[in-house]
Amino acid sequence: MCTAATYKTKDFYFGRTLDYEFSYGDEITVTPRNYAFHFRHAEENNKHYAMIGMAHVAGNYPLFYDGINEKGLGMAGLNFVGNACYRKSEEGKDNVAQFEFIPWILRQCANVKEARELLNKINITDEPFSEELPVAQLHWIISDRDASITVESVAGGIKIYDNPVGVLTNNPPFDQQMFQLNNYMNLSPKSPKNLFSDKLSFNMYSRGMGALGLPGDLSSQSRFIRVAFTKMNSLSGDSESESVSQFFHILGSVDQQRGCCEIDEGKYEITIYTSCCNADKGIYYYTTYENHQISGVDMHKENLDGDGLVRYPLIRGQQIYMQN
Repeated sequence: MCTAATYKTKDFYFGRTLDYEFSYGDEITVTPRNYAFHFRHAEENNKHYAMIGMAHVAGNYPLFYDGINEKGLGMAGLNFVGNACYRKSEEGKDNVAQFEFIPWILRQCANVKEARELLNKINITDEPFSEELPVAQLHWIISDRDASITVESVAGGIKIYDNPVGVLTNNPPFDQQMFQLNNYMNLSPKSPKNLFSDKLSFNMYSRGMGALGLPGDLSSQSRFIRVAFTKMNSLSGDSESESVSQFFHILGSVDQQRGCCEIDEGKYEITIYTSCCNADKGIYYYTTYENHQISGVDMHKENLDGDGLVRYPLIRGQQIYMQN
């Protein structure tokens, strides 16, 4: 399915993979400060923070998968099928439809602290955007350069978890994902030592045996462990090119190839796109399944005081640089 991660060098980076068997027609979408958001249970809002993210635009409304705002706050929704539970509108609550949740937060919160305060009053409702686009079962990661939280709307209500690894995948619920890391506390990037038995002798039979035991399958729990380990042990310079390159390598550890994960007869999940946002500079970088050349859109090169969406279709065709 999907994996989201954070990374910090000199700047703060936020991004995700979107793994699915088909695309809805995703576009990089810049939402300027005066774009009029129409919320189901609130007045029209056309004074808010500017934001950039990946969205399916339907009827001039951006249905965001992920994004950042001009203050450096990032947010992404990931599949949470079977566990997500939304409710009807409740009096005395900020009622927000599931598809409105990302812009609801990014339009008015500058950091995780402000988002957490807003979440104390929120009720995520079960209204679909349209008959053609039913309610998606999701949970969310919200991050700034200093903190990350995971938000889940489940049968027991809204759950907010501190997310010290700055990583999120799909099922199981986040507290269970974190608990599973206990089983990997001996995992190390260093070459392994014999802890099996002092009565047996073992040999290092090859180079590159660091991280021995790291799970390699495509399940969401294994992807969580793999990206958490990769991110927490990742080293790079702090330049933009080094940081962005390293971020794509971190999420590249869970890249899904066509043919390896069959969803239905003849249908295969692939990594449709991978994103990396410089949340400090407002730049959205991405690659697609067909095109691993990094492309980017800088929100600050657009008129952020405008009132219309700015949309960039993904560059999907393979870009190959020939040296001769």
